[in-house]
Amino acid sequence: MTNVYSFDGILVFGLLFICTCAYLKKVPRLNNWLLSEKRGVWGVFYKAAVIGTRLHIAVALCCLSMALYVIFIK
Repeated sequence: MTNVYSFDGILVFGLLFICTCAYLKKVPRLNNWLLSEKRGVWGVFYKAAVIGTRLHIAVALCCLSMALYVIFIK
């Protein structure tokens, strides 16, 4: 079980947040509602979606390595 207060938990949360926002960018209704703002608090969702779509190979490799770390090492 990962703890959100540990460094591992923060990395897992960040990767899942980026992946979720990138997925929500592909859904038309949610894209207009959630990712329309590019500034402020709601801009964090937009920026995470941009990171997830532009760096999708790096994010996928990070997710895979983090999953292997959590399953086998931790």
